[in-house]
Amino acid sequence: MNKQKALMVMSVLVLTLAGCGAFNMRLPVGSSAETQQATTTAGDSKSSELVSELVKVAQMAPTPTALPAEAMAEFDAEERVLINLYERVNPAVVYILISQQTRTSRGTIEVPAGSGSGFVIDTQGHIVTNNHVIAEAGNIRVTFADGSTAPARLIGADPYSDLAVIKVDVPAEQLVVAQLGDSSMLRPGQRVIAIGNPFGLQGTMTMGIISALGRTLPESSNDGAGGTFINPDVIQTDAAINPGNSGGPLLDSRGRVIGVNTAIRTTNQTGAGQPANSGIGFAVPVNTVKRIVPELIERGNVRYPYLGITSRESLNLSNLADSLGANVKQGVLVFSVAPGGPADRAGLRGGDENNTVVVDGVPVPLGGDIITAIDGAPVKDFGDLISKLTANYRVGDRVTLTIIRNRQTQQIEVELGERPR
Repeated sequence: MNKQKALMVMSVLVLTLAGCGAFNMRLPVGSSAETQQATTTAGDSKSSELVSELVKVAQMAPTPTALPAEAMAEFDAEERVLINLYERVNPAVVYILISQQTRTSRGTIEVPAGSGSGFVIDTQGHIVTNNHVIAEAGNIRVTFADGSTAPARLIGADPYSDLAVIKVDVPAEQLVVAQLGDSSMLRPGQRVIAIGNPFGLQGTMTMGIISALGRTLPESSNDGAGGTFINPDVIQTDAAINPGNSGGPLLDSRGRVIGVNTAIRTTNQTGAGQPANSGIGFAVPVNTVKRIVPELIERGNVRYPYLGITSRESLNLSNLADSLGANVKQGVLVFSVAPGGPADRAGLRGGDENNTVVVDGVPVPLGGDIITAIDGAPVKDFGDLISKLTANYRVGDRVTLTIIRNRQTQQIEVELGERPR
């Protein structure tokens, strides 16, 4: 696969999926290296603004019943809120153990193959988790916070968003449903809480902040033409997330799910040959969950709109103005066009492999169209284009792309296809 046809891997860091405790699964980083680590921790709790907000939440929430009122009086406002949040939400979080059948000289046996987390989303028994948690599953068993267990079956899975839905058949009155929030309202600096089962330690709660929004993660599938898909709009957090947290909820200070923990970024390997956790975690935003999960429940998979182009994430076009022959500060430089795909049928043009410039050590083909807007909405970069496509359009929709070709602005209409599976 030619480098200029792929979404380039620019960092020596690796991404480790946060689930499947029995595996050491890693993905290449899809964005530039970030060396500065967030330093806010659970101990930074004395700002007046935070305490004021926590007091409001504490007044809304009942005192936990696990401790008498006089014992709860010993805790400050933040501690009371966190204790209450844990007692309300933890019953909705489950431990997922997967196993596979293996033949031995003594016959076929079940062998543990990995573990992760998940959370209940309705009284019908549907549970959200990560695709990579259950990807190798032969059998799935769920353990609830009260210690009860139940077998689960796979309803649907989507590798692109790394989301999956499993289902348990238990009485509705035994299920505690997690409340879903709104990830469009999130801001960096916001306090977040993770509950899951890192290293199989069930019901573990950690806390941190939202470090950044709008990150992208690579997905290992490709379009058959050298392009690797990405998962856009991912939440970055410094809340402690480790193997086994995958599929568990990332919560706001009111206990609403605002993301699904999915990966951590790791640095150089430790002396034991294992990657070291850098303290940076990633979560799929809950608004993606709201969009994807109904389709998984309805038909078991998700249909994504598809243009059929390759480019490079976060490519700064303003630095290429002289090479491009166009004074453009943002947009998507088309590297290549998938033969027979929607963009190809509409007449979009890719770059010339024999006419390249080197950016950060990687060749960038020149001469391709530059997409600057979709249906009039400006496009910042490739990740922004993918985000707009997945959030606002369906397979079969017709969109108008504003492009720059040979220094001239044009508009091209494209009928979106379905992303290859």
